[in-house]
Amino acid sequence: MPKIKVLVVDDSALMRKILTTLLSSDPGIDVVGSAIDPFDAREKIKKLHPDVLTLDVEMPGMNGLSFLDNLMRLRPMPVVMVSTLTSQGAPVTLKALELGAFDFIAKPTDNSTQSLGHFGDELCTKVKLACSANLRVMREPQTTLLTSQAVQEDRLIAIGASTGGTEALRELLTPLVPPFPPIVVAQHIPKHFSGAFAKRLNDNCRLTVIEVTSEEVIKPNHVYIAPGDCHLKVQRAGRRYTCQLTDGPAVNRHKPSVDVLLESVAKTYGDKAIGVMLTGMGKDGAEGLLAMRQAGALTIAQDEASSVVWGMPGAAVRLGAAMDVLSLPLIAPKLAILVQKRTDKVKRTAYDTI
Repeated sequence: MPKIKVLVVDDSALMRKILTTLLSSDPGIDVVGSAIDPFDAREKIKKLHPDVLTLDVEMPGMNGLSFLDNLMRLRPMPVVMVSTLTSQGAPVTLKALELGAFDFIAKPTDNSTQSLGHFGDELCTKVKLACSANLRVMREPQTTLLTSQAVQEDRLIAIGASTGGTEALRELLTPLVPPFPPIVVAQHIPKHFSGAFAKRLNDNCRLTVIEVTSEEVIKPNHVYIAPGDCHLKVQRAGRRYTCQLTDGPAVNRHKPSVDVLLESVAKTYGDKAIGVMLTGMGKDGAEGLLAMRQAGALTIAQDEASSVVWGMPGAAVRLGAAMDVLSLPLIAPKLAILVQKRTDKVKRTAYDTI
């Protein structure tokens, strides 16, 4: 099997050396070259024909975002952004994902053997996934606004996502308008990024999007995003439903975990909920979506063709957790229909006719 050809683009000589050394340690990866800036990278892409780029977000001259924008319009290819893991760097990195980057990885915080080892493992994994993943199709935001005619307080939509999910969520949530049932989201994302992610969604959406930072009463027309360092659960207290944060260990190597959220939704909302599994690597959330289906909830998985990585939704489908498998552009319209027609008296067989 041919090796994956990687071009490393970074203005720091030390970082270029670190990235090249770590990537070259994987027998399936061949670092064919490095570039000091976007202009150098443009010439080396023409000459070396890499399969994947690693790209620094901030560089002198033409910054990484401008270069990425040009690249995705003129020569689309998988790009893994190398980002500084700070709250200041989060908006830039999220913009890179919007422009078409496959994923991002945080630069190591120190040069210890352990830190570099973890960084190298994650870097190689993301480069391999990038090479085999679907390049995200750049789509114009849906112009048709989708609303439900009647909102009942005990309805809830729960969504899980990982790689490719930041943009999938933006596409799914943008056309939804009040009145609409509340939505809870577990997206795999670092803790410094989740606040900026929620703000970015809120700026683009007609529903109110917030990062959960403490106990929140769940209300219609709101989207609740799990913070990047806590598990999110939903609970019932009397007639109220609330978002709760827990600081337990990672589940399926993730915190927040989609399984933790969806399993709590299954217990709390039962057949009054709708579960959605979006693009992402791994299998986190498959068991939780199955628990929701077994509790009587309606469940949807994104299809392989529209997923950047069909890991999580694919695992849910193989487990029998998804009642429907839909292309991403069809999920929001489906939700708008389901929340309009769904009542306690709807029979399970009616789902297939909606």
